[in-house]
Amino acid sequence: MENLYALMDTLLPFEVFRFSFMKNAFLAVLLLTPLLGLLGTMAVNHQMAFFSDALGHSAITGIGLGILLGLRSDLMAMLIFGVVWAVLICLIKQSGSASTDTIISVFSSTSIAAGLLILARGGKFARYSSLLIGDILAVTPEDLLSLAIALPLGVILWAAMYNQLLLTSVSPSLARSRGIHTRLVEGAFVVLVAVAVMLAIRWVGVLLINALLILPAAAGRNLARNSRQHAVFSVLIALFSGILGLILAYHQDTSAGASIVLVAAACYALSLLLRRWRK
Repeated sequence: MENLYALMDTLLPFEVFRFSFMKNAFLAVLLLTPLLGLLGTMAVNHQMAFFSDALGHSAITGIGLGILLGLRSDLMAMLIFGVVWAVLICLIKQSGSASTDTIISVFSSTSIAAGLLILARGGKFARYSSLLIGDILAVTPEDLLSLAIALPLGVILWAAMYNQLLLTSVSPSLARSRGIHTRLVEGAFVVLVAVAVMLAIRWVGVLLINALLILPAAAGRNLARNSRQHAVFSVLIALFSGILGLILAYHQDTSAGASIVLVAAACYALSLLLRRWRK
């Protein structure tokens, strides 16, 4: 890491990157936001904008169940429960028993209530309240290693499923006629989103993870003329929001996650204006 820090000092000789924790946060933004930007495009296309919100809430339940079961790693508990929760949402959605937004709302409210019930026992929830808002400045070199592994794997899986996911979102019946196993594809996608959300939740926060996943993708959709442009714009907006939000948070001494989301929201508002102007 020392060599990497030295390289950053050479390439980024700015006050904001003097400290190691800011360097770690900057690297986390570079590794995390592109993946969320890519996954957000498909979440928007599949009309699952609040899916990550339900998964974010399930992180609290996952930690609670991990404590009850004696798991030492909070991340492992969140990953296991998040994947299970995502698969359950997907299965019930595919059954057609209720609309997607209703199912997601039910799972979201259930998971946050169950998590609070477990973690609030004995007044101990204060220990986990940081999960609500996250803290990207607390990223460690070990965390960066896990993100460095997750980014290329996530991009490879997203690219491998892209055409099938896109066709499934446009017309599931057409996708099935082409021999695509739509249920399996959707299941693989929600598992991928669940893993990405759980990796990011500690630094972005339960309250903000959905916005960071959806806003860049929604803004990119307003600007794009085709699906390839949608992916490119989404990644660029996510990166821009992450970097500028981190810098603003440093200078204003405020929450980095909130600053990043507000920059993404401003990009979305600007994209609406550009879309109207272009029309």
